[in-house]
Amino acid sequence: MRISELEKIIKNETRRVEKEFTFEERQANLKPQEVAKYIDHTLLKASSTPLDIQALCKEAKDNNFYAVCINPTYVSLSKEILTDSDVKVATVIGFPLGANTIETKVYESENSIKNGADELDMVLNIGRLKAQQYDYIYEEIHAISPLTKDAKKLLKVIIETCYLSKEEKIAAVVISKLAGADFVKTSTGFGSGGAELEDVALMKFLVGNDMRVKASGGVRDLETALKMIGCGADRIGTSSGLKIIQGRI
Repeated sequence: MRISELEKIIKNETRRVEKEFTFEERQANLKPQEVAKYIDHTLLKASSTPLDIQALCKEAKDNNFYAVCINPTYVSLSKEILTDSDVKVATVIGFPLGANTIETKVYESENSIKNGADELDMVLNIGRLKAQQYDYIYEEIHAISPLTKDAKKLLKVIIETCYLSKEEKIAAVVISKLAGADFVKTSTGFGSGGAELEDVALMKFLVGNDMRVKASGGVRDLETALKMIGCGADRIGTSSGLKIIQGRI
């Protein structure tokens, strides 16, 4: 898609936000165990071992979490462990900086799908977005979205909200939607900040019913998770899943 078209659509959506969007903090009325189906049980530490991943997958199965989210090297292992369960395998692409080439992200996506990933959480190129190279951002997402659609997988785009202005957040969400992503996601958890309620609400306002929103980064207790869901999150990415469903502070 040409950059002039993208700029026009982004400007229109920015005006719509200015006129229609208002933030109101809300909290979902769910029991702790009901929150389990929103959770991507996450372990992305560089020091994670195969034994750590095995424990993560067992916890996900035992507690009915929606998915595990792990680094690409552990996709095959996770898929093998979770074969006889409903738990999905999500992995990360271009993680955590988003600064890989498009070709690298495409290969990483193809390889992850081949190894059994059900969902791909791709970090968009933050520097290119901030430089307003909107055609580049569209191209990199659109290079992957047909792969996931053909394989009946999901593509989440991580926009790393902590580094972006409100206008840049709008641009990232709008382009993700146009390029065929299934989700927009707040954070890697490795940036300078995590999910904010107002960002989640803004993202949900922009995507409407056409896409979903994943809140990740700093969601460590039940109250925060319920507020994220209340403000529009369809999924919660967290390494504190057990703590959340046990209702611990």
